[in-house]
Amino acid sequence: MTALRNGEWPRIAGFRVVMSWPQAGCAPPPATPLRARVAGLAGVLLIVAGVAAVGVALGAQVHAPQPAVAAAGSVGPLNGKTHGPSLRRSLPVSVDIPAIGVHSRLLHLGANANGTIRVPSLHTQAARAAWFKYSATPGQIGASIIEGHVDSIRGAAVFFRLGALQPGDKIDVKLADGITAVFRVTGVREYSKSRFPAKAVYHTPGYAALRLITCGGAFDYSTRSYLSSIVVFAALASSRPAGPGG
Repeated sequence: MTALRNGEWPRIAGFRVVMSWPQAGCAPPPATPLRARVAGLAGVLLIVAGVAAVGVALGAQVHAPQPAVAAAGSVGPLNGKTHGPSLRRSLPVSVDIPAIGVHSRLLHLGANANGTIRVPSLHTQAARAAWFKYSATPGQIGASIIEGHVDSIRGAAVFFRLGALQPGDKIDVKLADGITAVFRVTGVREYSKSRFPAKAVYHTPGYAALRLITCGGAFDYSTRSYLSSIVVFAALASSRPAGPGG
């Protein structure tokens, strides 16, 4: 609750609290019938319960982790090597990120009419990540792009904990040919959407790179969107061959 100042009434949980006193000093209140007293007490209890419920709801909100300064790392290849391992072209099937408990079958999405990358449906596919089908396949030389939502109206989405990743964490992408591309995180960074470094994220480097992208930072309630993006930079470290029958 805020203190009354400059003639402004305080607010509790967004509601204006209005209190009034008699104009000529603090006169005692008039006698109140028992029924009115009971009704008044019940109303006060409902208000208190409502404010408490709002407080509990606000306190129970869980915010997605944001990248730590120490996690910024590098946007380049592992150990600065310009020539690392690579794989032949094969469409991605699923992504696993053990450090944050992510396992998702991958959608294959293209671009919108205005040239922006399509994203999974917020209503029906918030639990799925998507590979941008006009980027390199994971393990190919170039930047492979996988994106997903951080949350939805139902709660946490597939990349809710993406900002908690650290350099060295593993990302496994299973490919259609049965091979699993094993990437290592090199850096995790947050960028304002108004100053998003598209060239650094989407350009084609001379090694097998992976970019994971989701929303982050502050939420703008007027536009109902996040003001920043979280980008995980990773590079291909190794691969696992298909198992028996794979």
